[in-house]
Amino acid sequence: MNSKLLLIIILPCLAFANKPNLFLLKTYDKNLDVIDWVMSEKLDGIRGFWDGKELVSRGGHAFNPPKFWTDGFPNFEIDGELWTKRGDFERISSIVRQKTPDNRWEVVSFNIFEVPNQKGNLLERLDVLRAYLKQHPSKILKVIKQVPIKSKQQLNNFLAKVVDNKGEGVVVRNPKMPYQTGRLSNALKVKRYRDEECVVIEILSGKGKYKGKMGSVKCKTKKGLIVKIGSGFADVQREHPPIIGSEITFKYYGLTKNKKHKYPVFLKIRPKLTN
Repeated sequence: MNSKLLLIIILPCLAFANKPNLFLLKTYDKNLDVIDWVMSEKLDGIRGFWDGKELVSRGGHAFNPPKFWTDGFPNFEIDGELWTKRGDFERISSIVRQKTPDNRWEVVSFNIFEVPNQKGNLLERLDVLRAYLKQHPSKILKVIKQVPIKSKQQLNNFLAKVVDNKGEGVVVRNPKMPYQTGRLSNALKVKRYRDEECVVIEILSGKGKYKGKMGSVKCKTKKGLIVKIGSGFADVQREHPPIIGSEITFKYYGLTKNKKHKYPVFLKIRPKLTN
């Protein structure tokens, strides 16, 4: 068989050979009773999964952090967010996508919200990592604090505080559940808006002050809906717009009767991770 043809057949399989089976968030319904659940800030970073030996993305692509960064990591699985600070998604993405890591990894922390395949409920699973860190202190690994929810007003106040400080939102989880994977009804994201991914299919020229620059982009969602996004872009992004075929995240405030996204606003370019 031709060697080039053989690579074409095999490489797509290799790209997802290490794809972890993770839990995913559903969207919170304000009518749902989440009293006695726990809540934490939803960090706007890059999800990372440590399988005990290697750090990979949600899609199974290997990251390449410097050795000092993973020194002292446990030999069991941990799941969390690669993060620096609020509103820093693009820089985080740039750091972790480098094939040759640099010293910028020093500012990246690994914030853990799950310890997969351990016995017990959520808090007991997280305690497994806390016990490990008492014996093996780390400046990189941090266990995300889970706050018990005592009232809906407490949740609303917590969400308001996070958003007012430029945070993305909140995650609420039923702490009594054993470890599960897939998109769960007991793990929910709480935001003041909805967000979604779409693939850029056309760049539209700007007018007025944006003449000679990008005015908006036309995208296609996973459900096949076409959405035009013209706000939320920084000036540098209008001068260097997302490329055709790239995936971006946008926020919106529900759908119209004609299934049009209300007030779509660009949030970020999703990183394209490669091995």
